[in-house]
Amino acid sequence: MTDHPSIIIRIAIGKAIGFVIGLAGFIILPFLVPDVGWQLRWGILLWYTTLGAIVGVFGIFTRHPVLMFPMPWWVRAPIIGGWMNFVLMFFAYEQMEVVLVAMFGAGSPLNMPLWFVVEGAVVGALIGGIATRIGGEGPESVDI
Repeated sequence: MTDHPSIIIRIAIGKAIGFVIGLAGFIILPFLVPDVGWQLRWGILLWYTTLGAIVGVFGIFTRHPVLMFPMPWWVRAPIIGGWMNFVLMFFAYEQMEVVLVAMFGAGSPLNMPLWFVVEGAVVGALIGGIATRIGGEGPESVDI
C-alpha cells in the first residue's frame, strides 16, 4: 500500500484495468462468436470499465457500513465483481448463453451463464488487489 492513499488513483487504476479487460473482450469476442453484434461488444468494453471504477470507489469502505464487520479488499472486491456480473447475466442471459455455447459447445458444463458471476468475482479481485496496492484503501484515501 502507498504512503499517500488516494481515491482518485484507485478509481483511475480500476478503470484502466477494467478497460484493458473489456478491450480484450471487445477484440476476442468476434473470433469466438462470429455473428456477435456491436452492441454486445461495446457493452462488454464499457461494462468492465465501469466495474473497475466501482471497485475503485468502494475501496474507501474497510468496514461494512451497517453491520460493522471488517471488509478487506479480498472480500469486498470479489463480491462487487460477482454482483455486477450477476446483474449483467440477469439482463443479457440469452446473449451470454449464445456466447458460452459458441465457446465451449452445447452440453458443456461451462456453457451456463452463471459462470460470468465467477468470472466477475475473479476480475473484481484482480482490480481490487492492484488498486489497493497502488492507491491504498480506507477513509484516509478521501482527503476531506
